[in-house]
Amino acid sequence: MTERTGFPAPATADLAAAWAAWAGAVTLVTVADGRDDIGTTVSSFSPVSAEPPLVLVSLLSGSYPAELFSRPDEPVTRFAATLLSAGQRMVAGRFAATGRPGARLMLDDVPHRRGPGSGALIAEGGLAALECSAERLVTAGDHLLVLAGVTGVVYVAGSGEPLIRFRGRYVLARGGRPPGPPGALRAPLRCPPPTSPPPYTSRGRRGSACSPRAHP
Repeated sequence: MTERTGFPAPATADLAAAWAAWAGAVTLVTVADGRDDIGTTVSSFSPVSAEPPLVLVSLLSGSYPAELFSRPDEPVTRFAATLLSAGQRMVAGRFAATGRPGARLMLDDVPHRRGPGSGALIAEGGLAALECSAERLVTAGDHLLVLAGVTGVVYVAGSGEPLIRFRGRYVLARGGRPPGPPGALRAPLRCPPPTSPPPYTSRGRRGSACSPRAHP
């Protein structure tokens, strides 16, 4: 690798503004870890190869999902990736919350199923859902890159708009705001710990115990 010399580091504010100008489709990454169901949203999910089928996921180092993949004893390898649709910004907002996300309660009122291969929770209503198996981990600055093989396609929607993150907001591919209840973008949930395992397939239910909490 060539050593970088002679170039001043960009100003932090300028770099943050440049990163915010990146428009990325939002993907929900979920993992079944024993009795825990973990999930997080990422805007840095990308197809890498068609043959063999490979994808790349970038996770924040130090985050709980990154710890699951990189722990020395029995690391997680199998996971699901759901490409969220424009109408799922509330789901994205829930999983964007910091800390250890509990996917079971985050999807309590959302139709979902378990992946047959990964065992991970998969939200219905996305543009597509894949099951993957991690093949290589690469530490890159403050992120962990997960190179994974695609082991199955759970579903592909026949139509729909992607959910896109741009300048700190969710937007439509053609411009404007995606549909959803007011305040859903910045309203992740504060949820109590789960009390019982979910069924294999759920249609969701009304009256979730989770209540929205706006960011300060």
